[in-house]
Amino acid sequence: MNFVGEHILSVAQLNRADVEEIFAVADKMTPFAHRERITRVLDGAVLCNLFFEASTRTRLSFGTAFNLLGGSVRETTDVGSSSIVKGESLKDIARVVSGYSDVIVMRHSIDGAVAEFAESSRSPVLNGGDGSNEHPTQALLDLYTIQKELNARKKDLDGLRIAMIGDLKYGRTVHSLIKLLTLFRNIRVHLVAPPDLNMPETMIAELHRVGHEVQHFEQLEQGVQAVDVLYVTRIQEERFSFDAEASEYKGLFRINQAVYSQHCQPDTVIMHPLPRDSREDAQELSVDLDSNPNLAVFRQSDNGLIVRMALFALILDVVNKVEDHSTPVGWFTDVRKWD
Repeated sequence: MNFVGEHILSVAQLNRADVEEIFAVADKMTPFAHRERITRVLDGAVLCNLFFEASTRTRLSFGTAFNLLGGSVRETTDVGSSSIVKGESLKDIARVVSGYSDVIVMRHSIDGAVAEFAESSRSPVLNGGDGSNEHPTQALLDLYTIQKELNARKKDLDGLRIAMIGDLKYGRTVHSLIKLLTLFRNIRVHLVAPPDLNMPETMIAELHRVGHEVQHFEQLEQGVQAVDVLYVTRIQEERFSFDAEASEYKGLFRINQAVYSQHCQPDTVIMHPLPRDSREDAQELSVDLDSNPNLAVFRQSDNGLIVRMALFALILDVVNKVEDHSTPVGWFTDVRKWD
């Protein structure tokens, strides 16, 4: 696709060549994300972050990515402080905010709300997550992380074996990641979840359509065996009708170092879109995994910055201008450590 000026609402917009182009540009963004160089290529450009649902990493990642390209960021982070409470429609908000900004990132609790907003926006819109539907930039950073982790182990995305664990029904990150995996070949997917939280049938059908192997597991110990990647998700409590319903599943698929050592291959990558629920009755990823070198969750988070920088550069058509507006840095690299 031609990214210039385009909305990024769903990974369904992308083909394999598009994904590979994003990843190639992301590689070019790495020295800027690592503060080895500074660029002002987006000096004067404005990003509006409209986050009508709670977020920390995604909101800060998008904002920091834009800042590192030289742009400015304006934010709304609470529905209660927005004009939505006065009855303003998404259409009207889109018309107004797109007059203030060169690009918009939006998160909303309702499936499809970001796409509805984008229809009336005069600026490109990136989906920062809409309900239980999709989270396309998270899926891109996840796949970028998987590729880097596999390449370090002399493996490739084609032939990937991945276990998706936890809340696969409401977890929008796995929904978007599944769609991206259909662009690659010979993949085996382990779906590890209780029946009530399993992957939607439409997603499973997509995997079968392209010839991927899908296996279902209700027992964690069986599902994590013989895979390259564990992709663990938290229980999406906010999407359940009742708190009590969500509490039934807390800690059901907890992975700790003992489970990992006994049932996983020694180089299995551990991923999680974050936040992980660190309360003792949940702990989908135990803190005793923090010293495990295969725990990639923070490398994964760092990669979000790089991938989102790449998307901004592509959409605003500055990929080939980044270096022209850059200078080397020496004052910061000695105090920061990058994995």
